Amino acid sequence: MTSHTKTHLIHDRNARGHTKVGWLDSYHTFSFGSFYDPNRMGFRSLRVINDDRVVPGAGFPTHGHRDMEILTYVLEGAVEHKDSLGNGSVIRPGEAQIMSAGTGLMHSEYNPSKTEPVHFLQIWILPEQQGLQPRYEQKAFSLEERRGKLRLIGAKDGRDGAITIYQDVDLYTSILEPGDVINYHVKPNRHAWLQIAQGIVTLNGEELRAGDGVQISGEEQLEITTNIGSEILLFDLA
Repeated sequence: MTSHTKTHLIHDRNARGHTKVGWLDSYHTFSFGSFYDPNRMGFRSLRVINDDRVVPGAGFPTHGHRDMEILTYVLEGAVEHKDSLGNGSVIRPGEAQIMSAGTGLMHSEYNPSKTEPVHFLQIWILPEQQGLQPRYEQKAFSLEERRGKLRLIGAKDGRDGAITIYQDVDLYTSILEPGDVINYHVKPNRHAWLQIAQGIVTLNGEELRAGDGVQISGEEQLEITTNIGSEILLFDLA
């Protein structure tokens, strides 16, 4: 064991909150709804990561949000989105969708398929200021852009074709195949959160499975590899 201070903390997948109703099977990385854990109140500006599976033809009826950056990232299947700004779209794997709730908006999310379940992550990030004008943005990122390397899909400045997040956060995603190696340097004054979306990875020698999250504070060199394949999200946070 090296003598330097360990700067990361693993949030075990089995300690997540769990909501199961007829049409929804949802795991909560952070406190959400009736799940409350004082040690899981979010991390930096990251407030919610819900790992949701919705049966065919069902979904979340129209409901309201305000002062939150809400991202939807689909792993399998599709999500149909409608909102009070007049947007209606279908979100599929490889697409990043964000909604700034700001001063308030209403939306619904459904699984439009009659046969296939949908599996997606819903991510809430606290905006840098309240009372923003609500907005909607969606972009697609090809498998080629995400395979074996980190692809920036969300950023405060919307650079490199990413969607814009009204907060100081860079969100990367990657699909790893056996033998792939990803290296990432967390800068000294930054923080990071690694979410294992699918599969199994090894982070700096430690095995992590789908649903695990890793909280990283301060400088750390990350080496991420996989023997079986994986999909990950990496948040670089202020």
